[in-house]
Amino acid sequence: MKNIIASTIIFSIAFTGSCNSQKNTENNQNKSVITDQKYDIEKIELTEQTRGTNKKTTFTPTTITTLLNETSKVSDLSANNWKSIVKEASLIDLNKISSYPSPTTGRFSDRALSSTIIITHKGKTFQSSEFDAGTPPKELEALYQLLKK
Repeated sequence: MKNIIASTIIFSIAFTGSCNSQKNTENNQNKSVITDQKYDIEKIELTEQTRGTNKKTTFTPTTITTLLNETSKVSDLSANNWKSIVKEASLIDLNKISSYPSPTTGRFSDRALSSTIIITHKGKTFQSSEFDAGTPPKELEALYQLLKK
């Protein structure tokens, strides 16, 4: 009788430990996937231009580079800000980004800067259609607001 009880206890401990080990492995794999996804987006660019102005702002995991006409400025980008930008960008269907319609047309007569958002993801570039600075397509609005901060 004692052997049966002892065997049952040993079996139960081994089985429970095995399940916990499997859960830990799954959790570690999920964390790895989330970490890897952070680095799928390599950079995001916001261009704004008209006849006399050419501005390009490039966001990478650690820096913001702003080129205004011929003047360049580099500043640090915090990990939290990059994480927020990537999180917002990951909500966009990159295969459809070029088809999102612009809500206004001021850029056609120089009433607004012509803007685009370019996202580099896994070495491939995805570019939005042109839109008026300050009024992006609704699908890009949250990302645009983060980039303009």
